[in-house]
This record gives sequence, C-alpha cells and structure tokens, in this order.
Amino acid sequence: MAKLHLKNDAALSRALEVAPPVISKIRHRTLPIGATILLRMHEVSDFSIRELRALMSVGPGEGAALA
Repeated sequence: MAKLHLKNDAALSRALEVAPPVISKIRHRTLPIGATILLRMHEVSDFSIRELRALMSVGPGEGAALA
C-alpha cells in the first residue's frame, strides 16, 4: 500500500475496484487472490506478476493473501 500511496484498506479496495470485505478476507487468508485481482493489482501498481507473487511469497498456481 505504501508504494501506491494508499492510507488504508478502503483506499486499496477503491484502487482495485473490489468491495472492502474482499481485502479483509484476503488479509485474513480466508479468500485466495485469484487471477482477476492479481491482474488488477498488476495494472494498478505497475509491478510485474512475478514481483507481485514474490511479495506474496507464492508460486504459480497457488493461492495467496495480502501481507
């Protein structure tokens, strides 16, 4: 969030165009990050998919959660 200059999860949810509960569920690892949100994160952040996966510490085909 710091790299995107976002103050909180509400701002992150607006940037990613998802409902705030989605961010909460991902943070609490009850909802894996799917391909759609991963692509949206890539578009918003300009991080590569590989960089995003490294930040989330997951490999291809695995679910992830925001840290």
